[in-house]
Amino acid sequence: MTSTPATALVVVDLQNDFCAGPVALARYAGDPARLDAVAANTALAVDRARSRETEVIFVRFAGDVRYQGPSWRRRDRAQGKRPKCREGSWGADFYRVSPMPGEQVFTKRACFDAFLSAGFERHLVHRGVGRLVFAGLFTDVCVDSTARTAFQKGFHVTVLSDCTTGLHLPEADILRFMAKVYGAHITTQDRSWTPPAGEEDACQTPGTPASKAASG
Repeated sequence: MTSTPATALVVVDLQNDFCAGPVALARYAGDPARLDAVAANTALAVDRARSRETEVIFVRFAGDVRYQGPSWRRRDRAQGKRPKCREGSWGADFYRVSPMPGEQVFTKRACFDAFLSAGFERHLVHRGVGRLVFAGLFTDVCVDSTARTAFQKGFHVTVLSDCTTGLHLPEADILRFMAKVYGAHITTQDRSWTPPAGEEDACQTPGTPASKAASG
């Protein structure tokens, strides 16, 4: 009998340079209270996942110049952007919630997509994960980039709408796009993280380990 694939909560880039302080506030055009709400709700989602033994995976961004490709450096020069979340800086530290011992942390080195970080996909496959639940920043940048790859690789996608916000585009538009194009389940941290039974088939990569499901 085939085991039901596991669920993992993926916390994306909840770091000081994106959430608090002068760097974050200079970039985010919306109400700073929204960033605080996203962080607070993500912390609640993490607590909920841990209480239900759903795996929590942290993804962090490192924007040091040495990690940037030529196109990234050209864009930054043209737009006057400065590196964010430089390794070892306060800006790179996690905001409001941090990994517990044993929880996995993956680093995106000057890229948006967590699947480009070393070991991320391999870990998911090893753990038999079939659904990724996304929280963190930003809806239209790193959350969307990772969700897009996840969908194309066969993972089911859930986005917690109260745990994310858009940077350049209205988050409602991005969430509609993700629901339409990726079949993403859009919900909130306090509601079910999976669609009603029967709405979709189980997603499992053939021949990979599968652990017991731990859905929200």
